Amino acid sequence: MDTFELLKPQPGLRVLITGAASGIGASIAQAFSQVQANVFICDVDASAVERFTASHASLHGCVADVGDAQQVDRVIDEARAALGGLDVLINNAGIAGPTGAVEALDPAQWERTVTTNLTSQFYFLRKAVPLMKETSERASIITMSSVAGRLGYAFRTPYAATKWALIGLMKSLAIELGPSNIRVNAVLPGVVQGERMDRVIAARAEAVGVSFETMRDEYLEKISLRRMVTVEDIAAMTLFLTSPAAGNITGQAISVDGNVEYL
Repeated sequence: MDTFELLKPQPGLRVLITGAASGIGASIAQAFSQVQANVFICDVDASAVERFTASHASLHGCVADVGDAQQVDRVIDEARAALGGLDVLINNAGIAGPTGAVEALDPAQWERTVTTNLTSQFYFLRKAVPLMKETSERASIITMSSVAGRLGYAFRTPYAATKWALIGLMKSLAIELGPSNIRVNAVLPGVVQGERMDRVIAARAEAVGVSFETMRDEYLEKISLRRMVTVEDIAAMTLFLTSPAAGNITGQAISVDGNVEYL
């Protein structure tokens, strides 16, 4: 196999991607489809799942709330039926959570953020890992964390807390699952261009009392390359991490962020 071929995932990979009917997840799903993987997605947004699967006939998909353990069990069962096994789990689903001073945060919003961003990944792992052990010889798990999983993030403490926790989960699982030849890594997106980031910037601008434009410029000034990353940048990293070229990469938290210096 030549060097270029090592950089591409092997055709026929069976891939499950959570939160994948839009945004980063959808870009990842499209990328794997383009390299002849068999892809199953889930998302809480029924209309988005319908639109996305209708426009990508080779994809399988279902609607599920990843914060509900019973619904996650159903996703794994449906993915197994559709794919015949599982080689790759990309735990991508997550929410931005509330923005505000810690004393002003609603406990219900805190709990929802923790459930959606962190506990949901456990729900998938507890069912997907046995399936991988049973059906795959090239298994890989990718945890979607964030640059907020390596930097402090004022006024975004629920989000940052979950993203830091995911790094610990990933590193612990890499040790636990290594003897089973299952690799586990985390991707840490930075400031990702798009509507979701615009909403985050707007919320933080309101929280500190500045304009959207001022806050956007502040975000860019914190990035060494002075630009946002794209969903395609994130998708490309997931393809690499599931390729033969990454066969000895595990337990790593890999930032795709233009080098965010601080938040």
